[in-house]
Amino acid sequence: MKRELYKKLLEWKHSPDRKPLVLEGARQVGKTWLLKEFGGSEYENLVYINCDNNPQMHSLFSDFDTKRIFRGLSAIAGQSITPGKTLVILDEVQEVPLALTALKYFCEDAPEQHIAVAGSLLGLKVHSSTGFPVGKTDSLVLYPLSFMEFLRAMGKNILIERIQSRAWEELNMLSPQLTELLRQYYFTGGMPEVVLTYIETQDLQKVRRRQKDILSGYERDFSKHAPAKDVPKINLVWKSVPSQLAKENKKFIYGALKSGGRAKEFENAIQWLEDAGLVHKVCRVSKMSTPLKFYEKFECFKLFANDLGLLGAMADAPASEILIGNNAFSNYKGSFTEQYVAQQFFSTCGKDLFYYANENSTLEIDFVFQSSGVFPTEVKAEENLRSKSLSTVLKSDPALHGIRFSMSNYKKQEQMENVPLPLVEEFLKSVQETEL
Repeated sequence: MKRELYKKLLEWKHSPDRKPLVLEGARQVGKTWLLKEFGGSEYENLVYINCDNNPQMHSLFSDFDTKRIFRGLSAIAGQSITPGKTLVILDEVQEVPLALTALKYFCEDAPEQHIAVAGSLLGLKVHSSTGFPVGKTDSLVLYPLSFMEFLRAMGKNILIERIQSRAWEELNMLSPQLTELLRQYYFTGGMPEVVLTYIETQDLQKVRRRQKDILSGYERDFSKHAPAKDVPKINLVWKSVPSQLAKENKKFIYGALKSGGRAKEFENAIQWLEDAGLVHKVCRVSKMSTPLKFYEKFECFKLFANDLGLLGAMADAPASEILIGNNAFSNYKGSFTEQYVAQQFFSTCGKDLFYYANENSTLEIDFVFQSSGVFPTEVKAEENLRSKSLSTVLKSDPALHGIRFSMSNYKKQEQMENVPLPLVEEFLKSVQETEL
């Protein structure tokens, strides 16, 4: 299952300023598989050590003598470690906090060694009696499969080539085929094991069971890794994500969690979920001007799940509503479609995403992002192209370039482009490249 991040791993390997690599990402997004695939293909040998329930690893990291540690890693794995020819992978490294801290000393005292670490909750960067080696590591984030990665996993290589040609108007003729594949992606989402189950079995019940298994694993992680006092709040926030997104106004409401709920009570729980890679926070901006961060309002935000398929499983959305007709695109106030667009943005662009609303909330733009300029973006779950809010903001500022993602064909207008939903990822890539 080819992943786009593989290219970044190659760049890391050949970088003259290479540091120990921290591969972050939520549980079950394929971090271990990707590192093993990379190490097995790009190095003469691979040393893989799982730190979970491994007392030898706890004993090994009693101090930060790098020569002694690498001798110990070689002994534990039963393999030689040769600088530049061996990739050392430490998996579930959060189980041995001092191993994470040791990356600082690997960077300073053993820069010739190629070492990568992964773990289900590395994004937390909080470990008892030790700290994260800030500035001494390279970091990459792995997300669930994007729609284009899903197409590749489905063997649609010719279709991918057509999309990558960016002949947007010519791609209109492929709309029925792409829409059918998008429905399937809405159901499976991008968790690798879920996608593989779908490809190998086409059994929708097995797919949904696999999604539920992943969700159960996440909830076990809450109890295992989060402070005990925060676990009930984390559960409340996590389970509220589908209903929060199903509202007409998708702004996160603390009062929906419990009567009288306030930010102070739940902000740690939201931060924990965000750090763990399970949710994405999209904050409001009060003005669409660069830099957008100047106008960010942290108290107002939307909260999206890490994966579209898992969102459907959390909501118990019937397969028939997703795979037949266009219900998936429009049901639940278009929540699946906004989730889809947000998910493609984070995996493709790796930068902040915002939304806009004026002070009295009479005008709202679904998403706003900054690249070569500011791009107000509306998401339409149907073919209806009426965009009163978007038209209003574009008229107010000729410097803005509007984007409308919808089920309609590609159409370019003077200050706005309508882009079909299946082309979101490749279109965002093209916008990013204009910035370079």
